[in-house]
Amino acid sequence: MTTSDSEQIYEAVRDRYATAARAASNKACCGPSDTTSGVVSSNLYEKDETDALPADAVTASLGCGNPTMLADLQLGEVVLDLGSGGGIDVLLSARRVGPSGMAYGLDMTSEMLDLARKNQAEAGLTNVEFLRGRIEDVPLPTGTVDVVISNCVVNLSPDKDAVLREAFRVLKPGGRLAIADIVLRSALSEQTRALIGLWTGCVAGALVVEDYEAKLRAAGFEGVAIEPTRVFEDDDIVSLAAELSVDAELPKDTDRDKVMAELSGSIMSAFVRGHKPA
Repeated sequence: MTTSDSEQIYEAVRDRYATAARAASNKACCGPSDTTSGVVSSNLYEKDETDALPADAVTASLGCGNPTMLADLQLGEVVLDLGSGGGIDVLLSARRVGPSGMAYGLDMTSEMLDLARKNQAEAGLTNVEFLRGRIEDVPLPTGTVDVVISNCVVNLSPDKDAVLREAFRVLKPGGRLAIADIVLRSALSEQTRALIGLWTGCVAGALVVEDYEAKLRAAGFEGVAIEPTRVFEDDDIVSLAAELSVDAELPKDTDRDKVMAELSGSIMSAFVRGHKPA
């Protein structure tokens, strides 16, 4: 992938998430920005979790899982959320680790950071800090984090090796990686992967299971495991394509049915685990 291609992806992702942040701030409730009712992002959190959070943090959630449950967070731990968006997982993590712990959120989108800080203030949590930057270059010292979480963001990066290396770097020895992500059961064609709407919608940039596992091990992680939580097929794919405006992006000579058939059954939400050797 060229630098130009990577920058196009960064800009497209930033634009989509900036739109979602503005929609949440304006209490918008329709179209693809209504993230709580999307195909991938619906029904991820328990009601008692969301009831305790600012409404805008919930509305702006663009995740595909609940990594705070996966991570088994303990009092006093330091947590880093890669691609923290409106802050839902950072705020949940801050409550779990308590006042003696710390929860960092890292995001590259100014609108999301503004929204997250607003949500933090509304939640009244002081053991939280939101940082601006890319997840490929984490602005934290080496070996300072107990747990790295992420919610449907690693797949968005054009340089996943750098993301996983940085996650490994900032973890303390014995630290844990707990990611909710979109993972592919089978590889997509180059034509389908080129659809930028599918990139920003967490699909085209997703890794095949075996490739994800290999990259985790190459970064240094042990105990690597990928656990499917939901496979998207048929009606799900049709709805997802509509949410991401895929039809408007398809070249005129593209067989739409073939693209839909390729996507059906290939995409799944999954929990991704690993740990840094003690």
